[in-house]
Amino acid sequence: MSLNCLLLTRDVTLLATIRAGFSATNVALDMRADAATAIELLDRRHLDGFIVDCDVLPQTTELLAQIRNSRSNKLSILLAIVNATTSASMAIDVGADFVLAKPVQPKQLQSILDIALPRMEREHRRYFRHKIDLPVELLCQSGETFVGKILNVSESGLALTRFGSSAVNGVVTVRFELPSAHAQTFQAKADVVWQDAFAVGVRFLRIEPASRADFTAWLDSLEARLQFREDHSRSGKI
Repeated sequence: MSLNCLLLTRDVTLLATIRAGFSATNVALDMRADAATAIELLDRRHLDGFIVDCDVLPQTTELLAQIRNSRSNKLSILLAIVNATTSASMAIDVGADFVLAKPVQPKQLQSILDIALPRMEREHRRYFRHKIDLPVELLCQSGETFVGKILNVSESGLALTRFGSSAVNGVVTVRFELPSAHAQTFQAKADVVWQDAFAVGVRFLRIEPASRADFTAWLDSLEARLQFREDHSRSGKI
């Protein structure tokens, strides 16, 4: 699965250096030249990493803080490029994981990527949503039970069809059958983090120990199948 990283800069020299450094990776760079469009993007979707040129605007530290406080990107890898307007200590104070000073040298960038890319891959896996169509039950603390369909699932939670007009709130128990040759029920405590007229999103708080190994193996199989399709799609075989 390709990783996605936002690069915010107007510096053509830095842009060339970053592109060259990422050329041999599986990271897709999404380029932005102004903070407004970068903020719009981070508000709409999850990204595995951010590279922010702190010379783009005087209030760059506010942008770094906004990334760290965003619901979908607070755990994403954040690399700050500093020069005149922001110091390394300022960038770290507001949440940067890594800091490089201009002019960025290829060897320095590579040393950062050697550490950052495995972390980005773990974050991508934690957040990536596999589309699924499976029956699911939600058991509420009130004693009510709702039955619906899973729309997508990740290591950290799932989205499911909304159950009529009743609101689902607070901590619930999630239960569904894992697809396998041997029947295995997945069960976890989860927190309802969003809902609209059509669906509900829950974040896992505690997966039952008896469910964890089979759940992880199932996600591994979903990831392997997705990777197989992507590889063959790129090679033109499907």
